Amino acid sequence: MLTLDKFEEASKIVSEVTLETKLIYSDFLSEKCGNSIYLKPENMQLTGAYKVRGAYYKISTLTAEERKKGLITASAGNHAQGVAYAAKKFGAKATIVMPTTTPLIKVNRTKNLGAEVVLYGDVYDEACAKAYELADEHGYTFIHPFDDLAVATGQGTIAMEIFKELPLVEYILVPIGGGGLATGVSTLAKLLNPKIKVIGVEPAGANCMQASIKNGKVTTLPTVNTIADGTAVKTPGSNIFPYIQKNLDDIITVEDDELIAAFLDMVENHKMVVENSGLLTVAALNKLNVKGKRVVSILSGGNMDVITMSSVVQQGLIFRDRIFTVSVLLPDKPGELARVAETIAGVQGNVIKLEHNQFVTTNRNAAVELRITLEAFGTDHKNQILDALEKGDYQPKIVRTSL
Repeated sequence: MLTLDKFEEASKIVSEVTLETKLIYSDFLSEKCGNSIYLKPENMQLTGAYKVRGAYYKISTLTAEERKKGLITASAGNHAQGVAYAAKKFGAKATIVMPTTTPLIKVNRTKNLGAEVVLYGDVYDEACAKAYELADEHGYTFIHPFDDLAVATGQGTIAMEIFKELPLVEYILVPIGGGGLATGVSTLAKLLNPKIKVIGVEPAGANCMQASIKNGKVTTLPTVNTIADGTAVKTPGSNIFPYIQKNLDDIITVEDDELIAAFLDMVENHKMVVENSGLLTVAALNKLNVKGKRVVSILSGGNMDVITMSSVVQQGLIFRDRIFTVSVLLPDKPGELARVAETIAGVQGNVIKLEHNQFVTTNRNAAVELRITLEAFGTDHKNQILDALEKGDYQPKIVRTSL
């Protein structure tokens, strides 16, 4: 059972290895959403995510014999680092099975913590099946990333810290992958204040918990498709599911495009890097149908590799019309390119790439295509640039931007 005594015990134990991630009040998000928004920055933990809480508490409950056998788990990255870090603290060997799609930063950090890494499968569920197979083969002790009550208890210590800092909190938004974090946070929150609302947030392309609650039983999705790799889970936990049914008030789903916008918001306004799964609760703030409430958004992790980061930033700038590509037709004769550049410069547009296609028609003298990728200040400025090109008789057409 998940009891208040167990949560208090776990809070004392996990404090040995966790940083104090104090709440951050967000003026930007509060004004944007009409609520008082506080961020719980678990992306600032030593391992870059909250997962060390559940892993460390779970391993602390094992016998010396269970630890001596060696530990094994499956993870998309954050639980992997949590188990590797905790195993190192307890002097135990750790083997981690990770999907082949796991970002390199998570793989390397797990190895650097002394764990053996096995890459297997495209999604967490396939990696988990392999981990169970290896556990049976070698006699390892399996540490489940979410479907374990001790792990969920460790994750729930986040709620204890939230209440200590903000006793009058009214809403807590929590990301959901398999459901361990949501189980711990919602259960403890309801024990401390039965009137509080705890809202889970899932990627729209991996909403296994939402489907399970709708069906009244644990449900497996046929596929998952989301940039939030840490929450790309097909099947939620069966052991924790009854606690979710009892304590979670609602589930909001978020599209990948909304995560991209949330990433830019966090970087530009809070100077923080938060991974896509950790951004679920930020992206969901606009979908929270209340005003004037004290809301805590849990940022579950910040382990994002630079390639993914670069891609997210580029796509975010495109979505916000800060970068766009336009196609114009112009005669193939000297001076035309300079005239286009002068037109764009006249409205403070900044050219970052040009592609010149002389073979768009059979008559080059009549027209060649020029594709121009530009930086703008936003949608209004983009429209000013298009209007200037239109007035210059270039008949601009927006085309797909490729950086």
